[in-house]
Amino acid sequence: MGDKGGDNHSEVTDFILVGIRVRPELHSLLFLLFLVVYGMVLLGNLSMIGIIVTDPRLNTPMYFFLGNLSIIDLSYSTVIVPKAMVNILSQKKTISFAGCVTQLFLYALFMVTEAFVLAAMAYDRFIAICNPLLYTVRMSRSLCIQLVAGVTFSMSFCASRVIDHFYCDSNPIEKISCSNIFMNKMVSFSLAVLIILPTIVVIVVSYMYIVSAVLKIRSSEGRKKAFSTCSSHLGVVSLLYGTVSFVYLTPPNNPELRKVASVCYILFTPMLNPLIYSLRNKDVKDAMKKVIWKQKVLL
Repeated sequence: MGDKGGDNHSEVTDFILVGIRVRPELHSLLFLLFLVVYGMVLLGNLSMIGIIVTDPRLNTPMYFFLGNLSIIDLSYSTVIVPKAMVNILSQKKTISFAGCVTQLFLYALFMVTEAFVLAAMAYDRFIAICNPLLYTVRMSRSLCIQLVAGVTFSMSFCASRVIDHFYCDSNPIEKISCSNIFMNKMVSFSLAVLIILPTIVVIVVSYMYIVSAVLKIRSSEGRKKAFSTCSSHLGVVSLLYGTVSFVYLTPPNNPELRKVASVCYILFTPMLNPLIYSLRNKDVKDAMKKVIWKQKVLL
């Protein structure tokens, strides 16, 4: 099974991305939806990065991580969305083999990085971040990304070139492979155990300590203020893990639902993250007001 079609691997130079199946007359509307939401992703995250970089009051670990979160959100959307938009309006919905490798590699990289950043932000909320831990995290991330890209694209693609998705994701790629994908499944499971589970544990344990500490505060106003500093992070964590779970727990026999779930994660999550932090964070709102006031003065 593992050798079947092994000679054909070198013949695969590109793939066909099926995309989201809609009626032809709706292609323009779908393109417009992607364009508007992606524009909001760019505007929101670039604005957040700009505010954090330029305002000295936001020169704290929390906003350092928040700036990095905006860069990650912007990056993984940009890896996928522009190509998806081109393919919506194109008759030739192809992506080169090298482009597919790059897209899957970067998508996995940014997903793993975001999980670690959110875990680090949970530590920051409890003032419990230390350099040795972060060094280990970076090393683990590098190793896991190499495993994802290396194992996935060591497969043979003799069955088909058609990927039933709007970007290169591991599951639809595995479906068109005629290789034995047992190793791929084992790597995916191992990464889930080594990356996703520990980051969830870190977040849950951090908030257990936070809740325990906050409940010891005597005044209700003090408890409310303490909880408010964590609400934005909890919102982003819930949004991320909720949409990712939706993507990967969707039944394999319903690929269109999985594509809709992917749109939520790739477009709507990075669009909403800056809104969650800007609307629920007094420091960010004050910094935004300062920038707007300066623009009015210049005009």
